Amino acid sequence: MSKLPVVVIAGRPNVGKSTLFNRLVGRRQALVSDMPGVTRDRKEGEAKLRGRQVRIIDTAGLEEAAPDTLFGRMRASSESAVGQADLVLFCIDARAGVTPADAHFAAWLRKQNKPVLLIANKAEGAAATAEALEAYSLGLGTPLALSAEHGEGIAHLMGEIADRLPEEVRASKARVLEDEEENEPPAGPLRMAIVGRPNAGKSTLLNRLLGEERMITGPEPGLTRDSISVMLEDEHGPIQLVDTAGLRRKARIDQPLERMSVSASIEALKMAEVVVLTLDATLGVHEQDLQIARLIEREGRACVLALNKWDAVEDRTATRKAISDRLEISLAQMRGIPVVTFSALTGAGLHKLLPTVRRAYEIWNSRVTTGELNRWFEEMLERHAPPLVDGKRLKLRYMTQAKSRPPTFILFGTRAEMLPDAYKRYLVNGLRETFHLPGTPIRLQLRGTKNPYVESK
Repeated sequence: MSKLPVVVIAGRPNVGKSTLFNRLVGRRQALVSDMPGVTRDRKEGEAKLRGRQVRIIDTAGLEEAAPDTLFGRMRASSESAVGQADLVLFCIDARAGVTPADAHFAAWLRKQNKPVLLIANKAEGAAATAEALEAYSLGLGTPLALSAEHGEGIAHLMGEIADRLPEEVRASKARVLEDEEENEPPAGPLRMAIVGRPNAGKSTLLNRLLGEERMITGPEPGLTRDSISVMLEDEHGPIQLVDTAGLRRKARIDQPLERMSVSASIEALKMAEVVVLTLDATLGVHEQDLQIARLIEREGRACVLALNKWDAVEDRTATRKAISDRLEISLAQMRGIPVVTFSALTGAGLHKLLPTVRRAYEIWNSRVTTGELNRWFEEMLERHAPPLVDGKRLKLRYMTQAKSRPPTFILFGTRAEMLPDAYKRYLVNGLRETFHLPGTPIRLQLRGTKNPYVESK
């Protein structure tokens, strides 16, 4: 399938690039704050502009900095995005006027031989619109005055973007639309989120899977602030990868921006089908890792435990046993969770991750026929009869699978809703072992049936 035309939003920090990105994609997808430099990694989203589907990329602010610094790495990422662009939206702050930084990066942009649309953002009111005319001096054509925050001028911008897309990109997209009308729509990609505590190597892992420096990485913990979605293809089809900000304990989250980052990470986890919980293997399983795993289980998502930095572990046998013992004791509700060991930095062992993710996805989608289920259920009842409750034995009649994603079973019987937790665990463990459902969340719902011989009051 031909790629979508790419529109990149660039400019110095705090000129409203992320607000403009959210306007164009039609939802609050990128974090927005008055604090400059919130965006660090490229954020991508799709938008339909005048009937044409395009890919919008929000970038980190362009700043002068040494290449080995965080801001230098952010600038390199933004410049890489500009290199992919079919059209660049170069943003300035109309209220601040043209700054030396604007002039510097406009001069750099003119040398890139890319179509550029100059945006004078924050142009609310007549005074700001007049100040926007100063942007003529940048040599990038007529500035388009708008206010992304208030939505002023956005409709006109969408038309301008559609008109400036290269002709060959339009033709390519038209052929794709024709093909899609003739054929059935393809199945959606597997949705996979990478989560974990700060500095576990999540962004390094995503970069290694993609084979490019897509995410900003470094020794500083908490570099990733927003949830970043990218596409990957393996031999089985497309995968939508989401890298997330590190999740810390609530008590340690005191900044509004970090609260927004954590909220975006949890939302990405909820939208995923398979969650890769990434741990620093040299530190073992932390209580916060278990809390994240429990959240994954509560949300009913398939999970793969990824032990990163495995090459730095000295005693691997002892480390693996300690982690397995901790999981067995503290994460019994996800017994059999798949564990993959690798080094995201070197790539050693990483070839095992995506096949394990695919297998976890298959298990998460598992269905058991009613016949198989009830033959198993009868054996379980014979092996251990249901306990007495208030001196009376519960009459459990039959089970059925209501749905998958995750596997969800309904147990019917007289007073079934009074079944003790210990017996529910006995049945869930039996389901997991007999029908090969390791690691995936299993839901068991209880439905009591009315006794016809009991008179209603």
